[in-house]
Amino acid sequence: MAALSAISLPSSLARAGLDRLLVYRIRLKHRFRRIEVRDGLLVHGAAGWGECSPFWDYDPVESSEWLRAGLEAATQELPRGDRDGIPVNVTVPVVDPAEAAELVRDSGGCTTAKVKVADPRSELRDDCARVEAVRDALGPSGRIRVDANGAWGVEQAISAIRELDAAAGGLEYAEQPCPDVAELAAVRRSVVVPIAADESIRRAEDPLAVARAEAADVIIIKAQPLGGVRRALDLVDRAGLPAVVSSALDSSVGLGVAAHLASALPVLNHACGLATLELFCGDVSSTPLSPEDGTLEVRRAEVDVPIEQDVPEDLCRRWADRLEQMCAVLE
Repeated sequence: MAALSAISLPSSLARAGLDRLLVYRIRLKHRFRRIEVRDGLLVHGAAGWGECSPFWDYDPVESSEWLRAGLEAATQELPRGDRDGIPVNVTVPVVDPAEAAELVRDSGGCTTAKVKVADPRSELRDDCARVEAVRDALGPSGRIRVDANGAWGVEQAISAIRELDAAAGGLEYAEQPCPDVAELAAVRRSVVVPIAADESIRRAEDPLAVARAEAADVIIIKAQPLGGVRRALDLVDRAGLPAVVSSALDSSVGLGVAAHLASALPVLNHACGLATLELFCGDVSSTPLSPEDGTLEVRRAEVDVPIEQDVPEDLCRRWADRLEQMCAVLE
């Protein structure tokens, strides 16, 4: 169940076209990205609902792009293409092999899986066992990608990717094996598995450095961290690389915006990482964006669940203070 609380709308955001502001809090089914609870802001304007949910380790400057994305979604009609549905992957967090296989089987028909690896709680042999279980659950025609979140050095990445590729019977790609662009390029030159860049795109001062350095075969784009749908589409155009749209661990509000982004891409050859609502214990919408037959519908979500549980007051104050800091950056 989602906990929702209204907080005061800053005058600058009211002038920007917002008319409602909520804080949400939802518990996760599994520890993911080293958190067990997801929280953030939901903003409303003439175009509908938008989301602003930067993680707590992001500073006000980086977080302000998430607010920019929320403002765009709430006040402007979003670009979209001809796609009515987006193929999506199931995300497998750091769980034991049996639970990993169960997540694949319960994924709503997803035929691609992204498996989290390189977590401090998991050794490489555990990662390989998880990948093998996912392969068994998907079958031989399913696709498997792994995500290391920049945890490895170059030599460690090369060795790990080769072992994981063998465990998977072939990886679709390895996402962000190293934190640095030069390291990504070195790994890409040394392995046959394609390399995808995530943090080196969404958390970089220069997101085009990956393309210039020929450090990746695929770029991962996320609407919130990149400042909205239009900015993300512009980045894809300038990078000239295939793109995969991924969730920023959003509620259905953010997922609906991300689905519009995926719909508007000129080319979409890979399943997108937008089935992450399955990691949540609840949602802010009574009609959540969950996949059917491995596909996510392209539509905006409404925040229409009853406000039956209040968000703790201290969390509301933290978000109000943080919002003031983000607004100051944008102004």
